[in-house]
Amino acid sequence: MAHDWFEFPDRDALAAALGARIGERLAEAIDARKQASLVVSGGRTPVRLFGALSKLPLNWSSIHVLPADERWVDEQEAASNVGLIRRELVRDQAAAAHVISLKTPHTLPESGQMVAEARVAEVGFPLDVVVLGMGNDGHTASLFPDAPELAGVLDSDHACEVVRPPSQPTARMTLTPVALNNARYQFLHIEGEDKRETFERAIADRDVEAMPVRTVLFDRGPRLQVYWSP
Repeated sequence: MAHDWFEFPDRDALAAALGARIGERLAEAIDARKQASLVVSGGRTPVRLFGALSKLPLNWSSIHVLPADERWVDEQEAASNVGLIRRELVRDQAAAAHVISLKTPHTLPESGQMVAEARVAEVGFPLDVVVLGMGNDGHTASLFPDAPELAGVLDSDHACEVVRPPSQPTARMTLTPVALNNARYQFLHIEGEDKRETFERAIADRDVEAMPVRTVLFDRGPRLQVYWSP
């Protein structure tokens, strides 16, 4: 396992520091390859980070932003991660960013899986910056420990897969470890003492199916940078 731990006194300080670091990496990618890709997670935790990112004076028209996973709901619904990205990140300085959705018009996510994968492939591999969160059950992206598809998703050669965890109200499309763990830079953004305790449990064992976040912690990908605040 290789990771660096960065601790901050509060969540605003974390968001500012992580946003600045991500901005540096995106600028490097644009300088080197004329474009950049940024994968972000949904939920409440990244909202401050999205605000910090939206104020960075980057060449956002050269940046593709996509979610690490998506609930199979319409973009207009509150649960949509792409909807959150559009509301909280793609505004102000970042208004020109290109948003890539993992959601397709298909009723069943299985019918849209290859379309979603083609969208991600068009962005290009390896992805430049991946920012993940973590649940107290040890999930990251939509790699949930109770998903019956988990073992196959962990070993998948596809960039996108469908999961239907019984603990969740909707099916989901998720990026897989083959896409997430081969990124140029990988960050884990967690907040609260409960998440610190979860992280400590995660690094104490290697059973990935019990805590899928371990695929990020122990895979031979980029050196993981963990950003935490109380």
